[in-house]
Parts: sequence; structure tokens; C-alpha cells
Amino acid sequence: MSKLPRVVVGLSGGVDSAVTAYLLKQQGHDVIGIFMKNWEDDDDSAYCSSNVDFVDAAAVADVLGIEIEHVNFAADYKDRVFSEFLREYQAGRTPNPDILCNAEIKFKSFLDHAMRLGAEKIATGHYARVRLNAQTGRHELLKGLDPSKDQSYFLHRLNQAQLSKTLFPVGELHKSEVRRMAEEIGLPNAKKKDSTGICFIGERPFRDFLNRYISKEPGPIKDPTGRTIGQHVGLSFYTLGQRQGLGIGGIKAKGAQRGGGEHTPWFVARKDMEKNTLWVVQGHDHPWLQSPQLQATDVSWCAGTAPEPGHYTAKTRYRQADAPCSLHNLGLPDGQAGFELRFSEHQWAVTPGQSAVVYDGDVCLGGGVIHSAPTLSMA
Repeated sequence: MSKLPRVVVGLSGGVDSAVTAYLLKQQGHDVIGIFMKNWEDDDDSAYCSSNVDFVDAAAVADVLGIEIEHVNFAADYKDRVFSEFLREYQAGRTPNPDILCNAEIKFKSFLDHAMRLGAEKIATGHYARVRLNAQTGRHELLKGLDPSKDQSYFLHRLNQAQLSKTLFPVGELHKSEVRRMAEEIGLPNAKKKDSTGICFIGERPFRDFLNRYISKEPGPIKDPTGRTIGQHVGLSFYTLGQRQGLGIGGIKAKGAQRGGGEHTPWFVARKDMEKNTLWVVQGHDHPWLQSPQLQATDVSWCAGTAPEPGHYTAKTRYRQADAPCSLHNLGLPDGQAGFELRFSEHQWAVTPGQSAVVYDGDVCLGGGVIHSAPTLSMA
């Protein structure tokens, strides 16, 4: 039987990529596994699982009867992803390195390497789908069928060239089906728990990690009246909407107009980089945490061109229901492309540095990096 085209699968050691490789082999593809090593600093620590993951990936390859290659992309990662990650944090924003890692490493460095191995396609264990639109001739990025696992948000920067070379087999399945399939075929990692957190940080305390790379400059924590109620350890270590780790529990807001009592939680609402001041508010629904609109730059559209202005939905963070909005293109002074989203309902703690991703039904159109989001009291 003649084999289908060669596909190189990114085997991470997890169950999703393992089932991806299995499905492709069952279909008749010539499958090769690649394990990507993207982080070298302290890779022998308790928090970095790359060695364990490679052993798991190799065990999967053995069961499936496919070759596996260990490839080191750590230099590319540090240059293209981690350096940008640190720049954004030092500027007071909160970046999403997993999005940049997908665009720059998994679907660029990894894709290039796979093509050198004679592959026609690459595949990963992401919960998303790719469809060729017969009318437009363009490839579309779609949400995964399992709404609780959809990862299109993290893939929104993929372009036509990348989408045309990519397969997402488990995007057609629910996670429970993937687990069941892995057990039935006897994969050694069938019950391995899903990885969480940023790829190179793992489960370690995030502030401890950042502390090794970013200098601290303590300053005041203030409430909306301007009263100093504590001291922060450095603005880079906080993100909008953050509730834990502020060290100001038990302090009451001045006045009762916000309904803040002694046990009402405080949230980070603003970061003033010029004055090195962290502004906090009491109560989840405080106006300083509500944004009717946002502006985004560093735009990337899957189709290669911006969608028509109009009504869509969007996510301003990964674990969020799609929010109805209208899309408006922005011409910025420096000639950069940008867009504005105006929401039907106010969005909570919209955070500069995070991504605003736009959808038309199940189709992920692309998005941009949130530049600013005026809150109710600023609009």
C-alpha cells in the first residue's frame, strides 16, 4: 500500500500529540516524531520536565513504531520569544509567550526543520482545525470541536503558508475521546496530566522566576483616593486584575461609595510606570476594571488581510467566553496597522500585552496585542 505524504509530528510527551501521531499513522501517513527542546536554563531543576517529557515521547514513538528525533531550538527560543517576553514585562505589560512560541518556534523553526526532512505537512496536538475555503482559496483556522479545550486563541498569529502545511487531528475530537483512545491502544502516557503554565517556566512560582531576570524597583501601592496602603516589589511583577500576593488584605477602602468592606478583595487596576505606582481597587466590579473598548497593535490576520469592519466576537484572554463586539480598523501615526474593538458589554481587566483575538463564528480571524483599554472612569 502506498503511503500518504510524510508528516512530522511534534511529540511533546503529552497524550494529545501522542494520539495525533497514532491517528496519522492509522491514516497511512509516513510519520516521524520530533521532540522540541526550547529551554536550557536550569533544565535539571525540579520545575523543568523536558527530560521526563522526552522519555515519555520516546516511549510513545516506540509503541507506535515511528522514528523520533530530539531537536534543540533553545537558541531560537531565547532570541525570538524569551527576549521579547522580558522586554514586555520590563515595559509594564503582560505578554503571552505561548502565542509567540507557536508563531516563531513550533510553526516556523520546527516547520522549517520538518521540510528539510522531506515532510509535506507538520502536525501538533493542538485543539484547533484547519479548513480550505473553496470560495476564497484561503486556509481558515477554526476552533477545536471541544469547547473546553479549544486552543485557537494561541494559534491566531499563524499565516496562510503555515496553515497550509499544518494538521490538527485531535481538533476534531473531545479530550475524553483522546484519553479513551490513548488507553485503548496502550499508550504509556494515556493518564499523564496536562501540562499547565508557560512552557519554559513550568509549575515554578512565577515571581521567583521573573526575579532572576528583571530588576526590582519597589514603590507605593495606592487606592483610588490617592492613599498609600502598601508597597509593591516592582511593577513588572503584577498584572491587571491580580488579586493574590498584594500584601494589603484587611485594609478597608476609604468611604462606602464603592461598597468595599474589610473583607472585600483588592485588585490591581492600573500601573503607572512613570511614577512607579501600583493602583488597586476594592471589589471585582469597580469601574477601573471595566473597559468598553480596546485598541490593539502588532496585528496578524490569518487570511493575510484585515477583515471588513463589522460585528464579530473576541476574546481578550484565553479562558473567556466570546464577547460580542464591533471591529474598526485604526491607522496609527507610525503607519502601523491596528484595530479597535467596541464591546456590547464591558470587559473585565483588559490587560496591555495580552492578545485580543477576533472570531467570526467558529473561524479565528486573527488578532493583535492589546495596546490600551480605557476603563469606565477614564473613557
